[in-house]
Amino acid sequence: MHILQGAWTGQEIRKTFLRFFHEQGHHLVPSSSLVPTGDPTLLFTNAGMNQFKEVFLGRESRPYRRACSSQKCLRVSGKHNDLEQVGRTPRHHTFFEMLGNFSFGDYFKEEAIPLAWDLLTRVFGLDHSRLWVTVFREDEEAFRIWTSTVGVPAERVGRMDESDNFWSMGDTGPCGPCSEIHIDRGTRFGCGKPDCRVGCSCERFMELWNLVFMEFDRQTDQTLQPLSARGVDTGMGLERLASVLQGVESNYDTDLLREILEEGARLCEVAPGASPETDVSLRVIADHARAVTFLIADGVIPANDGRGYVLRRSLRRAIRHGRMIGRKEPFLHRLTGCVVDHNVDAYPALTESRDFVAQVCLKEEERFASTLSVALEMFDELVSRIKERGEKEIPGPEAFRLYDTFGLPVDLMEDEAENLGVTLDHAGFEAEMEQQRARARRSWKGGTLIRAGRGEFSQIPPTKFLGYEHLAVEGCRILGLRTGETKVEALLEGETGEALLDATPFYAEAGGQVGDMGWVLGSEGRAEVLDCKFAAPGVRIHSVRVQAGALKVGEEIAAQVDAGRRGETARHHTATHLLHASLREVIGTHVKQAGSLVAPDHLRFDFSHFAAVDSPLVGQVEDVVNSVIRSDTRVEVQEMPLDEALALGAMALFGEKYGDRVRVVRIGDFSLELCGGTHTSSTGELGLFKVTGERGVSSGVRRVEALSGEAMLRRVREDSAILSHLQQIFNVDRAALPEGVEKLVQQNRILAREVEGLKLRLATAGGSAGEMKVQEVGDVKVLPLYVEGVDKRALRELADRHRGQVGRGVVALGTNPEPDRGMLLVVVSRDLAGRLDARSIVGELAREFEGRGGGRAEMAEAGGRSNAEGIRRALNRTGEVVLRQMEAAKG
Repeated sequence: MHILQGAWTGQEIRKTFLRFFHEQGHHLVPSSSLVPTGDPTLLFTNAGMNQFKEVFLGRESRPYRRACSSQKCLRVSGKHNDLEQVGRTPRHHTFFEMLGNFSFGDYFKEEAIPLAWDLLTRVFGLDHSRLWVTVFREDEEAFRIWTSTVGVPAERVGRMDESDNFWSMGDTGPCGPCSEIHIDRGTRFGCGKPDCRVGCSCERFMELWNLVFMEFDRQTDQTLQPLSARGVDTGMGLERLASVLQGVESNYDTDLLREILEEGARLCEVAPGASPETDVSLRVIADHARAVTFLIADGVIPANDGRGYVLRRSLRRAIRHGRMIGRKEPFLHRLTGCVVDHNVDAYPALTESRDFVAQVCLKEEERFASTLSVALEMFDELVSRIKERGEKEIPGPEAFRLYDTFGLPVDLMEDEAENLGVTLDHAGFEAEMEQQRARARRSWKGGTLIRAGRGEFSQIPPTKFLGYEHLAVEGCRILGLRTGETKVEALLEGETGEALLDATPFYAEAGGQVGDMGWVLGSEGRAEVLDCKFAAPGVRIHSVRVQAGALKVGEEIAAQVDAGRRGETARHHTATHLLHASLREVIGTHVKQAGSLVAPDHLRFDFSHFAAVDSPLVGQVEDVVNSVIRSDTRVEVQEMPLDEALALGAMALFGEKYGDRVRVVRIGDFSLELCGGTHTSSTGELGLFKVTGERGVSSGVRRVEALSGEAMLRRVREDSAILSHLQQIFNVDRAALPEGVEKLVQQNRILAREVEGLKLRLATAGGSAGEMKVQEVGDVKVLPLYVEGVDKRALRELADRHRGQVGRGVVALGTNPEPDRGMLLVVVSRDLAGRLDARSIVGELAREFEGRGGGRAEMAEAGGRSNAEGIRRALNRTGEVVLRQMEAAKG
């Protein structure tokens, strides 16, 4: 369907919405990242109000009381999960933009409702006779404003129940009625019933805009108390509004998505409209291409859990739909460029990420292609075994293993299963998935402040931080003390606990920088400060150990930061900024910080990049940083409004949450970042910078570790001492040392091969397989054999020899390459395919010592922590495991 000639473009709609509310006194707030900051309850930003949540809750204040935004949103999990509907309907998306206006204790219904109506009817020109409204059934005020002030006929204002028109932030907290504006799309979209109206399940009435009026605070007993400061939160989907203003039936026909869909069709060499199935796949590809482009640009990298898993699943779902319409080769990485081009006017930062996004997508496409063929082969083998047993359902645990180990999507398994005439055990699969989630939850280790919870400190005023100007402060008052979970009036000598002060010079851990250490001195005692962290926004809490006397609530103390430790930490923080800027200069502007640790003895910097940084590039990075250090450039710190800082080009770092006023750290013309950390006054104070390590930490994320200052000097001295010691051992000068070490390594390799050869000859000296206690299990020969101290290569060589001697059968070998590490290898002769599977056999044997493994149906291996006794015990079970598997194969 074609867009109406002269219709509003998506770009014009966005700009007009924001300009309208800006002219009404609203502060124009940029879209926040898709990755929410400071809110552990959210996986992704899924609504315009997310970035204002703390303001609505009264925990954060801003210099404005009215705001408007066009917010990037993603809905792929929880109750806001549109993933399975994407492509099947005209309006469901994972990624979309939400237009919204907000009031924080300023205007309310009497202004919000007329503003919305004026924008839709006067500015955008919608026919008011096509607009319908809903209100909460008890909200007489909203009903009166709509009918009396705005003039909407009462018959077009529907009263709805709480489930439809009452919004809550959670089980308790801010909530209130909402009012929705719907548009009548015409009878041809309706059901034909005479009573068809808003709320009908047909497609005739489409919601455009939701106005939420937060006026109550829901208590734990579910009663509603009036909020001291009422608020307005509205949300309208840009894509949905564009479909109305452009006169098209589907969001995918708007200019926001049509070009992306058509480019996807061109890359997949199909025509839109070729078939309903093709159109579903093209819509999925277009939607997911937008989602993955914005996710990667916002710093998310494909992974096996959390946000990275959602990205990987979206990528693979798009790839799979490409395969469904005939595209086997990688294509999605090329489509992301179209997404960037189509959105760069609204989101200029996408330009910097263009190449990186494409590289991440390409690597994921290649990885998925390589694993998919293996996984599908294993899936086919699994189905064959199931059918041979006369069964018609794939066990959940088996399906989950393919999903967990090889990334085979469950929906792809379902489709393949249907094609092969079997079904999938969903309950068993979900049970395995839940166990995995439980393991992930158990692996999480929170600190004491996390354990304490946010609520305990939410009413405490922020701690006055004096540490930028002073390292020693007198007259700090102790507001509270705690040991473990218990509040106390005093901490005595030898006790450890946490102290809350009204003011402090101690820097609290934030932005990757560790918390300060030092001392506090009271009238009756002295304590060592072991750490400082945030207990709640603005509230710093100090971990202390009383060295003498006691600390008491209410007393005034003197606080002293360890100046040497702070200075070394500051050197590493300034070095981190120099490293970041250098990486962007040497490698590319796609480099973005993905995490950091700034400590007194080293720094660690994680950044987005798709390949290893080799030694020559590392050398270039070091040269650039050390050049700036030698220039002794001044490090300037200035506080300014966030908008002004961003306009200057200051880098806002991934995962950080910024207030309306921010600190900007400038290092000449080389680096400009938003940063709340501590720094040197000039780069010369760093002395020297050296990268000590570079490695990958996850797909698309690299990690650099480095040293500067005193830590660098200590490292130089240590390395020099090691070199001197090696020179003495090899009795050569420094220049000849590498050659001497290389010769020694080569000699050791030759000797190691000779030793392995001797072990192998000893292991096979016992004669033929017949002399090695071959067992007869039905018509199958089974040889379990423990071999002393050989490596994996030798074990495989032995397995090949014995397989030839045994013939039709199973060979199970075990060894201990190290005293506490065991290894099993199982081989099955080819003529037993379909009856026996080496993977299942080795997996069952490995349970004896909680080992894990894998491989092919003909050969599989497992390993784990076990002594020789555990490996022998596992091997002794080979016969019974083979017998059980043979009986299962018979059905």
